[in-house]
This record gives sequence, structure tokens and C-alpha cells, in this order.
Amino acid sequence: MNTAPAAGSNDARIDSYLDCLKTQRKLSPHTLDNYARDLRALASMLDGAALAATSHAQVRNMTSRLHARGLSARSIARKLSAWRGFFRWLSEQTPLASNPVGGVKAPRRARTLPQALGADDAVRLVSKPSPAIAADSAMQLCNRAMFELLYSSGLRVSELVGLDLRYAHASGPGGYTSGSWIDLDTRDVIVTGKGGKVRSVPVGRGAMLALQAWIAARTAVVRLDPHPLFLNERGSRISVRTVQLRIKAHAQALGIPADVHPHMLRHSFASHLLQSSGDLRAVQEMLGHESLAATQIYTALDFQRLATVYDAAHPRAKKKSPVAD
Repeated sequence: MNTAPAAGSNDARIDSYLDCLKTQRKLSPHTLDNYARDLRALASMLDGAALAATSHAQVRNMTSRLHARGLSARSIARKLSAWRGFFRWLSEQTPLASNPVGGVKAPRRARTLPQALGADDAVRLVSKPSPAIAADSAMQLCNRAMFELLYSSGLRVSELVGLDLRYAHASGPGGYTSGSWIDLDTRDVIVTGKGGKVRSVPVGRGAMLALQAWIAARTAVVRLDPHPLFLNERGSRISVRTVQLRIKAHAQALGIPADVHPHMLRHSFASHLLQSSGDLRAVQEMLGHESLAATQIYTALDFQRLATVYDAAHPRAKKKSPVAD
């Protein structure tokens, strides 16, 4: 029995668009999953009505319903972006009066600053062994290398787990070229980030020492695939979730008073580097941000830190008892 969606149906149009994103824009499986979820939510809210007949008023109504359900402004904005792109593509396949998402905006969201660790806590987190794990174990060495690299180079956790150990002089039929790898000779990490954008970020001395120790121990752990740089207990590529769980447990074992997650080390990297250098453009390049505006939020974080220091230390900022008349 043929279970493929009928041509022209909502499911068929969504599948065609997702295939276009996959083959032409080369989006990652994770991003494609997000698009699929957002577009199927749109079709579901239309209660069977054809996507091509969607009106501007319907999109506004759906946006209001999502907001009333408690969906965050960020999530609504993401859905609208996915819908807008879909209808732009659909207008090339079939005549539409206009893009029904045009001009529809998500509710204004409160500006939240990224959470970053203080410099002392960040250094302690990445440099101290976990008391809950044997000091010379492969897991301890792997954790240390991962945490040092996250803080040293400001990687996203998805970029970290995607890194390969690039073997020097690999060539010929059996050679291997990775999209993201660690270059031990130049002390750089080459990362293929969002949108397939490649960037090279220096690796600090502490991270290099931790990586060398882990790579020496890694040969006894690796199983079938020799390429992944970081491995789980079974000897295969480590997952994002495993890294999240490990860093949280490590922070708790050290008594660091924060709900630590891998992205917090990326924020800490950016904030501390900006505090020291003041070079916003360089931080943007190392983070792999398309827009400088995405990096500028760390200037607000730095100002917040300075304001806290001022309030705590400046004589004229300290609260005094009222002067009696």
C-alpha cells in the first residue's frame, strides 16, 4: 500500500520544502527536525485547511494562541521565521496573494543576559579534577580536555562533540578529511559551525596539555570509528546530552554555586576575553557570530559586572544611614 502523502497535500508540500532545505541549503538534521516540527504545528493549527490558503489574519490569530499557551517569545519568533521561509518557497511553487507571515512579529521579549561564570569559578571548573572520578581514569582525562577546550575556544557543545582527531598526512583512498578537527601542530581548532561556516580558533596552553593527556589515553578507549576526538564509555562519539550531564555533575562535585551547562563556558569565554581585550570584532570571529549585534550582548554583561563592582566598592555608592536633622 502506498502511504506517501498525496501531491499537493499539506504533508507533501512540507516534505518537499524540507527536502529542499536538506539538499540545497545543507541544513543539519537537528535544524531540519526543528523546521519539520514548526511546520507540522502550523498545519495542525489550520485544522486541515490548505496551507496555500492561509491568510494573514490566521497567522496573527495563531501567534496570539501560542502566546496565550505560554510559549516564549523566542520560540514564537522561531516558528514565524520557519513559516515565513516556507511560504516564500511555496509562492515559487503556486500563486499566493502574499506571504501571510509578512509583517507578523512575535511578542516583544525581555532582554536576558547570558549566564557566565566568574573567572575564578571558570578556571576551577576546567582545571580541577572531579573528586567523584578516579584521577587517572579515561573519563577524568576526557572530561578535563572537553571542559578546557570549551572555555579555551568558546565552542558550542554541538561543535565540541563533532570534533575529530585529524591524522596528519592522511591521504589517498584511505585518507580522511573532517569538517571539524583539532590541529595539534598549529594549536588551533577548526570548526564547521552554524550554516556550514568554518572558523579557526586558537587553543590555549592549558587546553592543549589536557588534550595531549586525553589523546594518549584515548587509544585504549576507542572502538570501531577511529575519528571522533571525544568518546563515551563505550568508545564511540560522545553525545551532547552526555557532555551536559558530565559538566553539571562535575560542577556540583566541586561545589560551584551555579547550574552549570556547556554553553555557560562559551559565555564565560566571550565575557572574560572581552573584559581583557576589549576587541569585540575578534570575539565575534572566534564565536562564529554572523552579526556583531549577537556579540554585543557581552558588552552589557561586562557593564553589569562593572556596575556590581562599583556598587560594592565605591564610597559614594554605599548606602548610608539617614542623617538626622
